[in-house]
Amino acid sequence: MTSQGGSRQPKYQRIADALRTAIQSGEYGPGDRLPGENDLMATYDVARMTARQALGVLQNEGLAEARKGAGVFVRAFKPLRRRGIQRLAQDQWGSGRSIWSADTEERELVVDQIEVREEGADGRIADTLDIPEGARVWARSRRFVLEGKPVLFATSHLPSDVVADSAITQADTGPGGTYARLAELGHKPVHFREEIRSRMPSAEEAERLSLSMGTPVIQIVRTAFTEDRRAVEVNEMTLDSASYVLEYDFDA
Repeated sequence: MTSQGGSRQPKYQRIADALRTAIQSGEYGPGDRLPGENDLMATYDVARMTARQALGVLQNEGLAEARKGAGVFVRAFKPLRRRGIQRLAQDQWGSGRSIWSADTEERELVVDQIEVREEGADGRIADTLDIPEGARVWARSRRFVLEGKPVLFATSHLPSDVVADSAITQADTGPGGTYARLAELGHKPVHFREEIRSRMPSAEEAERLSLSMGTPVIQIVRTAFTEDRRAVEVNEMTLDSASYVLEYDFDA
């Protein structure tokens, strides 16, 4: 096994480390073009594949992005800070604000794709919502874009007997979103559970989020519960890992 320290570190990793240090020191700023494969081959006396691997490391870390026919550039996009606790507070959605506004810091997050449909719950969704498999649910699928960059897509499932004929079945749920409407329907969410994992994306996910090759995604599955512990929503979110910092701020 190759050591990751000292001179035994792979050449491509040493080159990536040097470029990362240059980015962090400000030698290369946001939007600047990094040395290309030919430049790195000449500077470090390495093969093209080694130079390509070094640039790939920075792309996988979200520090750089490739532009077809132009080269590899320092990524100018500022990651979103997803405030996992504050965004779900009742005084957020209860006052008519979107829960997403807790993340964006006045930056405009746009929903550029939305689909709302009624369907039968598969076994996974049925188990979480504690309903029979095949029971009717409303599914809300959305893709979120920030500054021209797709950063997230999410699909919520809600029991039809709870949300039928409400604004939740429409594209625009109104001020405060789904949780405000659930509260009006007498099913106010008072407890949330989130499960988080990191994995590589499917081909469809990579295309939908315009991901660079090798970029993992963060999958968050959130379940919303009412006071009587009924699950009224399952929201499956797929995030571009290079576009997010997950923040959880709470007292001991």
